[in-house]
Amino acid sequence: MDLFGYLAPSVVSDTLEEYRAVRETAGLMDFSMLRKIDVSGPGARDFLNSLLTRDLSKVLPGHIAYGALTDEDGKMIDDCTASVFGPDRVRFCGANDRDAELFAERAAGTGLNVRLFTDEMPHLCLQGPLSRQILQPLADADLSNAAFPYYSFKERVKIGGIETFMTRLGYTAELGYELWVQRDDAVALFDRLVEAGEPHGMKIVGMDALDLFRIEGGFIIGGVEYDSTVSPYECGLGWAVDLSKGEFRGSAALARDREETQLRLTSVVLDSGGPGATGAALSVDGEKAGLVTQAIEAPVLGGRTLGLAKLRKPANAAGTRVTAEVSGGKVEGEVVRHPVYDPERRRAKEL
Repeated sequence: MDLFGYLAPSVVSDTLEEYRAVRETAGLMDFSMLRKIDVSGPGARDFLNSLLTRDLSKVLPGHIAYGALTDEDGKMIDDCTASVFGPDRVRFCGANDRDAELFAERAAGTGLNVRLFTDEMPHLCLQGPLSRQILQPLADADLSNAAFPYYSFKERVKIGGIETFMTRLGYTAELGYELWVQRDDAVALFDRLVEAGEPHGMKIVGMDALDLFRIEGGFIIGGVEYDSTVSPYECGLGWAVDLSKGEFRGSAALARDREETQLRLTSVVLDSGGPGATGAALSVDGEKAGLVTQAIEAPVLGGRTLGLAKLRKPANAAGTRVTAEVSGGKVEGEVVRHPVYDPERRRAKEL
């Protein structure tokens, strides 16, 4: 499939087999399409802090903030991570070509260096409860929870003798690591991870399985949960908007949208529909209330239809009964606790 302009496998072996591997053992996937940008020079962290919704001044070196990049009207450009090395260097990761263009435009004349290096460092993700068990014998660094906590990173970690930039992140709601590697070493690293992981039941994972993880885990994606007309408050990133840090790009509009934006992202379980419920209009007590952004047959729910959905307040509250307009007729359903899978992220944080 085309994923943000790059080719990615939809299915490698079998979608449910790949899903079960990540939930029970481990799965390896390629996220090389994510845009990677280093911003360096005096004031680099302050520069990005003036553009992102999170307060990077509160992020300690070696740690990562997840949040949003918005336009002047407070609407989404990208959801992204910022890895803070210190006041003079931040590594940004997103999925929109506008990111680098915006940074370069804003940095002109400041002395800051904005370097886009997406294709220089392919980006592999190893996710699942056995991911540390697979990686640790190959690593020259301590990958324990204490030494390498959730939302932190390590530089120059050798995995099977190959130097990587590692983050403890993921898109699956499981324990997981991302490994960025120099392009010439990418295939060798991939092969070593396959060799080490297959005896543990690891599978290579395609993007169809990723949809199952992200919808169960409540993760958003550009072009589905948001576009350039959508506020962070609507697509589930309101928590990542820190209006207390002072003025930043879009902050005045975001202060307005905090109260004015009525739609909120949540999860709904429907009696039927499966993927066919994607895009379905939702009503509550006969009144239009929102829509399903994407629906799946969720393995964690025994194959029942689960969708990420945008619903008007207060219809977004768990327990609200909804009716979906699915091809072929009306389908009943209910708003459920969001996200459905491990809402406290204990598996990702504590394993």
